[in-house]
Amino acid sequence: MPDLGLSAVLPEMMRQPALFVIILLSAGTLFMNGAHDAANAIATTVATRSMRPGWALFMAAICNFLGVSLSTLISTAVAQTMLSMVNFSGNNEHALIALAAAMIAVIAWGGITWALGIPTSQSHALIAGITGSAIALQNGLAGVNGGEWMKVIWGLVVATGLGFGLGYLFWKIVAKLFKYANYRVANRRFGYAQSVLAGLLAFLHGSQDGQKFMSICVLGVTLALGGSVEDSVEFPLWIMIMCSLCMCVGTAIGGKKIIRGVGANIVKLEKWEGFVVTAAASLCVWISNITGLPISTTQTNTTAIMGSGAAHHRKSVNWNVGKNMVLAWVYTFPGCGLAGYVLAKIFLVMF
Repeated sequence: MPDLGLSAVLPEMMRQPALFVIILLSAGTLFMNGAHDAANAIATTVATRSMRPGWALFMAAICNFLGVSLSTLISTAVAQTMLSMVNFSGNNEHALIALAAAMIAVIAWGGITWALGIPTSQSHALIAGITGSAIALQNGLAGVNGGEWMKVIWGLVVATGLGFGLGYLFWKIVAKLFKYANYRVANRRFGYAQSVLAGLLAFLHGSQDGQKFMSICVLGVTLALGGSVEDSVEFPLWIMIMCSLCMCVGTAIGGKKIIRGVGANIVKLEKWEGFVVTAAASLCVWISNITGLPISTTQTNTTAIMGSGAAHHRKSVNWNVGKNMVLAWVYTFPGCGLAGYVLAKIFLVMF
């Protein structure tokens, strides 16, 4: 693997426009992830009025920054999964073109869904985009490592099943344990606890999604410098800082639109119910981080909200909103995958 230190990369950026473009596209995908997925970490905190939107976004931005920066010092399991599930080997120039096509597809998908206020998963968009472009690059399924890609399927199961199940279970447990507590006092204290957990969820999101997007950035820089990604990967400090800042800025600038879509439209939550949702989502993301499963924070948080609402009463959940979100997730894989594939084929012919 070539030297990825900033002192080695900067001179190459002056000589290779492709390297500059791939870094710029990496920054763009992380910005969209911050606007979409990172905002979900604090959506319920804002919806329950445990925190004001401005302070919640500020906290989410800082905690995401810390999650991206610090988690890779402990484990890079998610990053290893991302780099192993697709095959960009062969001609480095062609591989770089295909990877750029995938990133453009991801940014476009994120921009369109953000403008519409649809809280789709940028993680899913990234996975679909690089899968489609890898298939285009290798002219077939040789571009995909089926065994590693199955972790995405398991991640979907964990995010959906465990998120909903824990949201339901935690609601029942808390409701039973605090049945005779002073409601106003308990609800206010749960609001404080939810704010703390929202910071933890934002940190865990940074560690989960940060590794996904940083791994693709490292792949692009490595290909541009003429190398190939090995079985083990290390993230240079400058890439961690750049990716953290891009996600942070995306959260601060674009987060409010997605917060409204997730936090307020699915079900009306009390502060203690918001605590339940955030606790359930945090546990799901933590389990996925340590097992290397690439999951969606958006999907996990949303299904936890649905589970909590269903535990209270089935009719308290706006199932039409939930259905539209699920359809958006379903469309992301074929939609972004096809976009990555088509753009890669076009770019490989053009360049």
